[in-house]
Amino acid sequence: MANSETCCSTQLIDGDGLFNASGIEKFMKEVKLGECGLSYAVVSIMGPQSSGKSTLLNNLFHTNFREMDAFKGRSQTTKGIWMARCAGIEPCTLVMDLEGTDGRERGEDDTAFEKQSALFALAVSDIVLINMWCHDIGREQAANKPLLKTVFQVMMRLFSPRKTTLLFVIRDKTRTPLENLEPVLREDIQKIWDSVPKPQAHKDTPLSEFFNVEVVALSSYEEKEEQFREQVASLRQRFNQSIAPGGLAGDRRGVVPASGFSFSAQEIWKVIKENKDLDLPAHKVMVATVRCEEIANEKYAAFVANEEWCQLEETVQSDPIPGFGKKINSLLHACLSEYDAEATYFDEGVRTAKQKQLQEKLLQLVQPAYQSALGHMRSVTLEKFKETFEKALKGGERFSAAANNCIESCVDQFDKACADVVIELTNWDTSKVREKLLRDIDAHVASVREAKISELTSSYEEKLKVSLSGPVEALLDGANSDTWPSVRSLLKREIQSSVLGFSAALNGFDMDEETRQNMILSLEDYARGVVEGKAREEAGRVLIRMKDRFTMLFSHDSDSMPRVWTGNEDIRAITKTARSASLKLLSVMAALRLDDGDKDDIEKTLKVALLDSSSSANISRSITAVDPLATSSWEQIPSSKTLITPVQCKTLWRQFKMETEYSVSQAISAQEANKRHNNWLPPPWAILALVILGFNEFMTLLKNPLYLGVIFVGFLLIKALWVQLNIAGEFRHGVLPGVISLATKFVPTIMNLMKRLAEEGNNPAANNPQRHTSRNNTNAVPVGSSVSSSSSSNITALENGNRYTSSSKDE
Repeated sequence: MANSETCCSTQLIDGDGLFNASGIEKFMKEVKLGECGLSYAVVSIMGPQSSGKSTLLNNLFHTNFREMDAFKGRSQTTKGIWMARCAGIEPCTLVMDLEGTDGRERGEDDTAFEKQSALFALAVSDIVLINMWCHDIGREQAANKPLLKTVFQVMMRLFSPRKTTLLFVIRDKTRTPLENLEPVLREDIQKIWDSVPKPQAHKDTPLSEFFNVEVVALSSYEEKEEQFREQVASLRQRFNQSIAPGGLAGDRRGVVPASGFSFSAQEIWKVIKENKDLDLPAHKVMVATVRCEEIANEKYAAFVANEEWCQLEETVQSDPIPGFGKKINSLLHACLSEYDAEATYFDEGVRTAKQKQLQEKLLQLVQPAYQSALGHMRSVTLEKFKETFEKALKGGERFSAAANNCIESCVDQFDKACADVVIELTNWDTSKVREKLLRDIDAHVASVREAKISELTSSYEEKLKVSLSGPVEALLDGANSDTWPSVRSLLKREIQSSVLGFSAALNGFDMDEETRQNMILSLEDYARGVVEGKAREEAGRVLIRMKDRFTMLFSHDSDSMPRVWTGNEDIRAITKTARSASLKLLSVMAALRLDDGDKDDIEKTLKVALLDSSSSANISRSITAVDPLATSSWEQIPSSKTLITPVQCKTLWRQFKMETEYSVSQAISAQEANKRHNNWLPPPWAILALVILGFNEFMTLLKNPLYLGVIFVGFLLIKALWVQLNIAGEFRHGVLPGVISLATKFVPTIMNLMKRLAEEGNNPAANNPQRHTSRNNTNAVPVGSSVSSSSSSNITALENGNRYTSSSKDE
């Protein structure tokens, strides 16, 4: 017995079939098995020699069974039956490692021990691991099948029914999913069970009455060690609490108490040893199976390590390889020929089956490279198509014709290229790659078509935008009764022109009529959208447009000349005309009228509610009647066509009047100021009063002419001051500013006049020619001055800054 800290083991039955009674008793004391009662489990493993049973147990249960040294060759490692306790698994679990079947050490005819040990394992174990190769699944003469058939038959004859779990461990799992392997294996097991002769008592008993069949698959220990260890660690978890309900052995029956396990096992082995019916003829197929499997694995490994194959596999990942199919076919034929030469003397059925398996493995290895080669051809063909297609379109060829010609040419090239990568041993179909190529080509054609159509659509939309935006804006700026008919006419004309060219351009894309019509309708909708957008934009500036129109009509006459308020203009009538024109603009901009049947009473409603609301009748009526603008929608106008709602119109009009009232008031003020400037005479009643009340003074002046001279001189002086001070001009800006300005100028003006008179008096009297010239130039006084006398001439000359000699001083 060998001991360790976590595991202890012993040989239960030696290679000669002798039961080690003393060893099992010592082992039971060592592991304290007698204290477990029914809370223990027994696990055993069976399978071909050198199939990795001990390795699996050591990794799965942390035992220390002896393993085969692969570097010393394949030979028998485990002799007889060994037992050990699992480390770290609860409840207490015992593991039995059975001697491998089909061992050359026992020879071809001495196989009784193999069958006896298998029967023993099935009799005492709760869980039996059946170690088998993945490639044995589905094969009629696979290892363990004849043995299982005998075990089923003898077990029913020797022992009472016992529920045992058969856990089939599939080793060196291939790419085939476990979901596909398990049904085949279960079907094989069921066939073995059905073929076994059964006693009358169990003639109709199903397999599930005796066994629970479980299947698990493990990767290759040598090739994928890390993955193998991960899978074993996951499997180990299933053996924790294995006898609990739902565990691997949760429904076992006929369990022997732990204290009687040694005696029970010894008696069972005794019965098996005495049963001579278990002697079966040697099974040559088992030997052929193992040996052909070894040869196939060697040839597969040699192929994988082949330098030429490695170079092909590496190169094809990034670049296409000319003659790829021929090179791969040569390598495959060489590998299979070598296998046939070495396996020629083994059973023909096994040899052929293993050759087929080897061929399938090789083809599975080659297939990724084959797919890569096809992928390169597909990529090259696709790029060639893109280049050819682009050149055809640039050459002016119609889109649909260019696409069809290029597709046909490129697909023919692809089909010819596929013949260069064909592998003779397969019937692999290239249709999927071909279909993917066609899908990629179709996708590229669709993307190019979409881009071209989008570019074409954008071009015509831009043309429509340019041809509609400016004219529509100009028409709406000069809004009148003909505005919307003109807009409709413009829109219809531009749509017809664009649709004609757009429809002709779409003919080259080979599209169905429905799609074509939808695109044309979309273009028409875009044109309407441009007009509608421009209308809404202008509607947002309607207040500015209204003020501009009012200013133009109010401040300019019919000849577009600036209006001068002389006092003869009818400001009320002019204001009403200007406001009516502004209201007309508001009514035009209130709603869209792009359809021929669009009719409304917006202008009439606005006139009644806004323009005529100043009359007393309307004022009294508005007190009792409902305001027609107190709503958010127009009658007969849907909301989608409404640009300015009635409420907004009312608000805009109120703001418009507030911002234009200043211009009107300024015009009125200017007109009144002009009237005051042009009318200096007092009212007629004042003139009559002056005549009546001043009659006595007038008669006094007639009686004394000296007063007239004084008055005349005073008049001349006042006239001179009037002109010099520009009294009329000063009072145009108001009474108070005029008074202030005259007060600051009065004294300096008097002083200036007196200074000039003094200078004239000091001039020498001998200057007669100048005096005569002054007389002759008396008639040259500027317009607006008095020339009634020589004194008047002198004063007037002083007012205009001309230095003339007064004739009155000479006298």
